[in-house]
Amino acid sequence: MRYWAWFTGKLTATAVVFRLLLAVISKFFPPEKDVLAPLDKGINFLLCDLALMVWFLLLAGALYLVVWDQRYRCRVCLRRLRMPIETGSWSSILQFGRPQIEYICPYGHGTLKEDELQISGMANAEWTPHSDDIWAELCETGKGSGDRK
Repeated sequence: MRYWAWFTGKLTATAVVFRLLLAVISKFFPPEKDVLAPLDKGINFLLCDLALMVWFLLLAGALYLVVWDQRYRCRVCLRRLRMPIETGSWSSILQFGRPQIEYICPYGHGTLKEDELQISGMANAEWTPHSDDIWAELCETGKGSGDRK
């Protein structure tokens, strides 16, 4: 829930900033009362179109950055995922599978696995949560190899 609230907050902040920017643009280019006004003030009409096009491109870029940033955040603590590790190999695809990149939360909350190469469009990344007790996961592998007392 916290993950989606943070995403909604970022989208809301972006919308507010770009709405204010649109209000500033509309102050510079007030609407004309005359229907044939674009014919008299052609350069002003073109500058308004250019300003709106730049505004739209900046908005699209900001929305892309918001979504891209959210993909690489921990689902629990909202920190940026770190330590990218490449797993798999194209030469030994039958043994290890397709190459993937794994990102991990610095506090051990989970791992994000995504394909190294998306051939058929944007593939969904796989989030794997870890248990709260990281020592239990680490000691689990050592128990089966022989119990020494």
